[in-house]
Amino acid sequence: MPSPDSGTPAVVRPAAISAQGWGWRHAGRTTQAIHALDLDIRPGERVLLLGPSGAGKSTLLHALAGVLGEEGDDADETGSLLVDGLSPRAQRGRAGLMQQDPETQVVLSRLGDDVAFGAENLCVPREEIWKRVHEALDDVGLRNSASGGFALDHPTSALSGGQKQRLALAGILAMRPGLILLDEPTANLDPAGVLEVRDAVGRCLDKTGATLVVVEHRVSVWKDLVDRIVVLQPGSSSEGSSTPAVLLDGDPDTVLAQARDMLTAAGVWVPGYVPATRPRSGTAAGSGATGGGELLLATRELAVSRERARRRGFATIPPHPVQTGLDAQVLAGQALTITGPNGAGKSTFALTLAGLLAPVSGTVTAAVGLSDGAGADPFKWKAQQLISRIGTVFQEPEHQFVTGRVLDELMFGPKHLGHGEERVDELLERLRLRHLVDANPYTLSGGEKRRLSVATVLAAHPRVLVLDEPTFGQDANTWAELASFLSELLDAGTSVVSVTHDQEFSSVLGGTEMRLAPAFQGSARQEAGAA
Repeated sequence: MPSPDSGTPAVVRPAAISAQGWGWRHAGRTTQAIHALDLDIRPGERVLLLGPSGAGKSTLLHALAGVLGEEGDDADETGSLLVDGLSPRAQRGRAGLMQQDPETQVVLSRLGDDVAFGAENLCVPREEIWKRVHEALDDVGLRNSASGGFALDHPTSALSGGQKQRLALAGILAMRPGLILLDEPTANLDPAGVLEVRDAVGRCLDKTGATLVVVEHRVSVWKDLVDRIVVLQPGSSSEGSSTPAVLLDGDPDTVLAQARDMLTAAGVWVPGYVPATRPRSGTAAGSGATGGGELLLATRELAVSRERARRRGFATIPPHPVQTGLDAQVLAGQALTITGPNGAGKSTFALTLAGLLAPVSGTVTAAVGLSDGAGADPFKWKAQQLISRIGTVFQEPEHQFVTGRVLDELMFGPKHLGHGEERVDELLERLRLRHLVDANPYTLSGGEKRRLSVATVLAAHPRVLVLDEPTFGQDANTWAELASFLSELLDAGTSVVSVTHDQEFSSVLGGTEMRLAPAFQGSARQEAGAA
């Protein structure tokens, strides 16, 4: 791979992709994740890959990167998939893959070293590596002064989920790959970050001429950057079926203009389309008969941090808070939406509110389920007391999976609590997981993992739900089902706390918005009706 001369565009050799009847079945699954794929992508083309949740989009990206695994061990591959005429496994290094969960791509403890890691493994000269590192970090908004920026020795463990997405993209850009593969690259970013990352990708493509395949549910962000839209449909459920993987293929304007109805039916987020959801009844929104607006959780002058207190000699050094002075109320039957820029401490606040992180200072007080003498501090509750009262869905779904089977995952909480098993069937149907009961949770698509993580929490019947980016990876149809289901729970008196950048989702649930200021720049505001 040639190194760019100073001040001149960095040209790489763009990759070509060819698939003929290609399909893949994950280990432990009876159906293929993707079936009978026929697809050719020319060197330098920019392709937006669309399709409903579970259509095999992430599987294809992993295959193109050569990291899907070997055939065998109960996995099965059909047809052929080639990058530059060779198996992707023989072409590792030609492709840079940004996965749905950026947490899995953080390798080293310091920001600069992590970005340099891929280029180092490609034997790029040292002086060239650090020029690329600085340029990539500037491109994704992690070093420029307008975004606050970070030093090269900033700890990667201190980054937010959205910042880790930018970090992963920076590492890919520094590699100068001939094929850039992006899996939901803007899903956890604030609106400004979405545009910043998209523009960074565009600048990289203009400089290098690399081939791009990007998976996103939101079309409008990428439509003007790509040459072509390819829409996939879910894999075949019966062996020998002739149903092809590609539903639509063409230039963006033609596909969006001529097949809008087909795309919306398939769950694609076409520009201007918001799916219909079940309206809130309003009975529990503030003074309903079921919820009554009962106070379930409250914070007072709360300061939060992911760090732990440290010992220095005989002294204890308290953690440095990312936010201070947080006052909030969580009411039965009401939604509370936590918003703000990436790195503002939204997830940290939500985890503290849910009793999973200790406050740096201030208090979290619970008024839900205190009849057993557990006390009012959720952080001091036992696990069984916590999950039956406050259910938490993490930003990374895999962090809460504890079994090797979807059905076992759903039954885990009810079995330990001694109740709730009767709700599992409803959750499987409502969240479109019925056909996956025997699948390994780790082989699901990103959207399916998110719905499973929500379902496992709901199975325990908590009064308060704390959801971190609950609509991540959802197509329009599954998004509408999830939003409608949560609206029903609100009307029944459950409280829903959401960390989200999804404005449509916030509008459906209603309630109040708590907007966190950028870290270290002041306290948050909780506004009635702002969501």
